[in-house]
Amino acid sequence: MTANARANILSRLRATTIQGQGPFIVPDAPIIAGLELSLEERIGRLQRMLETMHAEVRVVSAGGWLDEFKAMLRTRALNGLLYGPAAPFGPALEAAWEADLPPLVPYIEPAEQCRERLFSIDAGITSTRGAIAETGALILWPSAAEPRLMSLTPGLHIAVLDAKTIFNTFAEAIDQQHWLRHGMPANALLISGPSKTADIELTLTFGVHGPKELVVFILS
Repeated sequence: MTANARANILSRLRATTIQGQGPFIVPDAPIIAGLELSLEERIGRLQRMLETMHAEVRVVSAGGWLDEFKAMLRTRALNGLLYGPAAPFGPALEAAWEADLPPLVPYIEPAEQCRERLFSIDAGITSTRGAIAETGALILWPSAAEPRLMSLTPGLHIAVLDAKTIFNTFAEAIDQQHWLRHGMPANALLISGPSKTADIELTLTFGVHGPKELVVFILS
């Protein structure tokens, strides 16, 4: 929204009157203090925020995350793992795979041709564009290599995050990654935990639709 469009909308709202109550007062938005956290503090805050929303977070070394990942998979009975062969870690995943692990299922077909498989596979793994420490959210950047459905249809979503891409705030992520200059995908995703919904009584329920579990590997 441009500054002029915002000013026009607010001026119209401020000019609105409510019958019997006079002018409707639109308060100015509060100024949000910026965060200036160290890398360790950003990792810690992000982990706490994600775990509050029922995500499982593992902070591991960048060089050893695949071993940790495979060890986790061996504790679960999964019918397969959806992955993008052209994703940043796709080749490394294929090279490190072993016979006792769930089958690797590449996402290489249009959704219309593999819909049944997409909605029946137990787990999917994606990379991330970054994360926001302030709100405890992962940033996913869907692409041809990793379409949006990879993080939405499997019951278990596994996300791999480089700790150096954890930003203090959303505005900082947009600015430092030059979102507006370099163009954006049709939809960027902000993920703060497994799927959740609330009823009219504000009772929060997890896993009603979309992934029932979120596991985040933070590569430190």
